[in-house]
Amino acid sequence: MFSMRAKFSFNFLVLTLLTFNISKANSIPPAEQICGKWETTENNLIVLVYMKDNKFQGKIIWYSDTGGKPMDFGTDKRNPDPALRSRKILGMSVLRDLSYQPSSNSWEDGIIYESKNGKEWNASVYIDKNGFLKVKGYWHFKFIGKTMTFHRV
Repeated sequence: MFSMRAKFSFNFLVLTLLTFNISKANSIPPAEQICGKWETTENNLIVLVYMKDNKFQGKIIWYSDTGGKPMDFGTDKRNPDPALRSRKILGMSVLRDLSYQPSSNSWEDGIIYESKNGKEWNASVYIDKNGFLKVKGYWHFKFIGKTMTFHRV
């Protein structure tokens, strides 16, 4: 059906595209590998991580509300600042000020905000050997904290 030349051309095209995609993925600087959309392993939250002013930030772009309300109605009602209690959860910044540390291949010295209780925690992040994003929220000492696991979307 296909000539030998057509098969060769098609196979060459596929190989070229695969090579391009692999080299493109490998060309991302280590510090920016955190950037992109990440979903919790519970599939109830998607956060967009991006760089702003040489620091890494994260904002909520999707979440599952167990109360049955549409996402656009959820507000930050437990925020300790009364002026912020009416801000929307959707689009809210929940991770900020992370700095990349090449020696540990991690992002450190950040702050994570937990809207469920209106509290901020220290934060550190790394990508494990399986490609999962591990976000640790802690209070001054890393060994006392909670880690959330995300997969890339």
